[in-house]
Amino acid sequence: MRLTRYTDLALRAVMRLAVMDGQELLTTKRIADGMNVPYTHMTKAITHLQHLGVIEARRGRNGGLALTSAGRNTRVGELVRNLEGGGEVVTCEGEEPCPLAGACRLRHALRKAQEAFYSSLDHLTIDDLVASPTGPVLLSLGPPG
Repeated sequence: MRLTRYTDLALRAVMRLAVMDGQELLTTKRIADGMNVPYTHMTKAITHLQHLGVIEARRGRNGGLALTSAGRNTRVGELVRNLEGGGEVVTCEGEEPCPLAGACRLRHALRKAQEAFYSSLDHLTIDDLVASPTGPVLLSLGPPG
């Protein structure tokens, strides 16, 4: 199973916000710069995370992004499912549908494997992901102030 780059960016943004613990609000630009990713890509991930209720944006002079309490307790498997969109590992339909589609055991096996992958992440929360040694590294990312 391979996650999309989009999901990777979103998870890294959530982890970065989790270690801030409300001490300081970060901007999307600062997160993107600290993670060495394009601002436009990070903006899309941040917008989706806001829609999911994982992070909130505070406006104004001292505004920025913060992890919500629901976001802090979000199960990683659930978040990955939402970010990945629930598509299947293989596509059997399309312009040239697979001739095995009606009797294929592979599709079912891959669907089970995909769910096992997500389920293996369900016991982890965002807080679990930022425990030491990850948390201190995340705190050091990005340009100063």
